Amino acid sequence: MRQRYLIALGSNQRHHRHGRPEAVLAATLYALAQAGMKVEAAAPVIRSAPIGPSLRRYANGAVLLASDLLPDDLLSTLKGIERRFGRRPGGQRWATRVLDLDIVLWSGGAWSSPGLTVPHAAFRNRDFVLGPAAALAPGWRDPLTGLSLRQLKARLTRRARIRKRAVR
Repeated sequence: MRQRYLIALGSNQRHHRHGRPEAVLAATLYALAQAGMKVEAAAPVIRSAPIGPSLRRYANGAVLLASDLLPDDLLSTLKGIERRFGRRPGGQRWATRVLDLDIVLWSGGAWSSPGLTVPHAAFRNRDFVLGPAAALAPGWRDPLTGLSLRQLKARLTRRARIRKRAVR
């Protein structure tokens, strides 16, 4: 049965063949297709500040995929693509990386297994995920909150404005 997924993409390190992070994300679309995924749509790439120890800005995007794979099998495929782009398992959390692929949402709703939770645990609080995701699928609803990506993005933006005003 065909499943649909929203995948977040991120890169903040040059790749020896593909070049800058934006080009890494473009090459990732081809790699996903080569792995048997149907890339239905891709969001424009945005630049964002890093979380954690990395000092390099990220190129972030999102894609809508169709696949016959269930979430655990898709995760395995995504990790294989990350490795082909040079990412090594382990290492420091939030460090510089050539490619990061995260399953954010799945058409089947919620999924939990060792090593994978869908929806992604932190996506509701990350503008660099919600911005591209809402551009692609504004009406897709988070199965846990019932809110659409558009609504989640608006809430996050509103909270950021309130925090900014409180700091002044």
